[in-house]
Amino acid sequence: MNTRTGTTRRLALLVAGVVAIAACGGSDDAATDGTDDAPTTEVDSTITTDAADAPAATGADDGADAATTEAIDDATDEDTPGTDAPAATEPVEDGGAADGGTTDFRTLEPPTGEPIVIGMVNTEGTPGLDFPEMRTDTDLAVAYLNEHGGFGGRPIEVVHCTAAGSPETSQSCAQEMSGEGVELVMLGLDLFPGYDTYAASDIPVFGALPILPGDYTADALFHTGGNATTMAGMAGFAVEQFGAATVGIISADNPGANGSEASLTAALDKAGVSYVSIKGGDNETDAGFQGLMREATKDDPDVLVSLYDDAGCVGAIRARVSLALDIPTVSTPICGSAEVIDVVGDDALGWYFVGAGASDGSASAQTLDEIIEPEYGDDASGSLGLGALGIGQVMGLANVANALAAEGAEVTGSAMYERLATSDDLVNFPNESPYACNTSAAYPAVCNFAFPVGAYAEGGELITVPGFDSFSVVDYLP
Repeated sequence: MNTRTGTTRRLALLVAGVVAIAACGGSDDAATDGTDDAPTTEVDSTITTDAADAPAATGADDGADAATTEAIDDATDEDTPGTDAPAATEPVEDGGAADGGTTDFRTLEPPTGEPIVIGMVNTEGTPGLDFPEMRTDTDLAVAYLNEHGGFGGRPIEVVHCTAAGSPETSQSCAQEMSGEGVELVMLGLDLFPGYDTYAASDIPVFGALPILPGDYTADALFHTGGNATTMAGMAGFAVEQFGAATVGIISADNPGANGSEASLTAALDKAGVSYVSIKGGDNETDAGFQGLMREATKDDPDVLVSLYDDAGCVGAIRARVSLALDIPTVSTPICGSAEVIDVVGDDALGWYFVGAGASDGSASAQTLDEIIEPEYGDDASGSLGLGALGIGQVMGLANVANALAAEGAEVTGSAMYERLATSDDLVNFPNESPYACNTSAAYPAVCNFAFPVGAYAEGGELITVPGFDSFSVVDYLP
């Protein structure tokens, strides 16, 4: 077993927007010893749909049925913390925004301007839909900014409202935000944002990630692309790194995993890649994972994709070694987290993690360390969880605000929104990938389409795959 410490334990923040909440059906009971083979169901292995036939983003669902309440699982997969991929631009000496919108926040003094009031709506307190770390870690970032420049020199005040995974509670929060007179609303994880209410009150909306299909075309902007961009990244990486024409897939058979698989196969269809998809249970024995992998690789695909998470990562990694497979295996960053790698060690050789990259010690990486230190200490382990999205969302807005201030423009919620919506020179935090809102006609609300790809290297190190420090997934979006 190999143990990593300090910044080498940290992965890059997943700008694709996947979060570890059983999205792919993993469980603490997975990867235990046993002899029962996994149930396997083969899905069409030769689909090569034209781009015009691939599913596109559509309007939002009206109600909250069983599948909808799992929609966050569908839209998310894992949000690893950590430090950033190589910086897109160098920060200017005085800590203000550089040409690329990058700020060295560490050098900024406390803000002294008029406070800016920002709203935040997040889902908490409902079984299966309880994400308080989005709020608490967002508050960590706000506290840091109120000692380091605020939003373009304005101190930040946050008004929180808790939704409960229902249209009624989301609408109630939207009405509350309108009454509070906030300048901008941040969406943590909110299934049914009250977009019409916000629009009627001229309140711009900036979300962490889209969850339901309608979010992708909503009157809003999103810090990350959620499930759509993550799965497109998996397909694109398989093609561009390995020249894949065939892919094997293993995943659990539950609403979250099925949503992820649907996004992945749509991206593979777009790329003209055939696939076989094998589904297992949420909880599998070691023998069960071996059965899944044996079925998924029996026709010698070029790449294997695992959509399992958490303990399922351990089972899948062990199964690959037990079967002596040398096929390159692609997963979300869940499987590259310290919690997983500290268990499997060098058994993870040959695994690739779409959305995670190695730390490079940049200014943004060091800033993130300073933000989380009061709560998590000097050595946060491999996963901040969903809170990393909240931190990235707030700090990304701060980059936008500081760019406005550097240009001599007034810093308001509306001005930040408009600057972000129309800009091609701003970057997110901490990966410093470019914000590129309105890049995709099918996903106009998404502002980020590029993120790193990491790989496990012998001895416990996560490296960024050369040429994939900021990989654009635009061409692979269905």
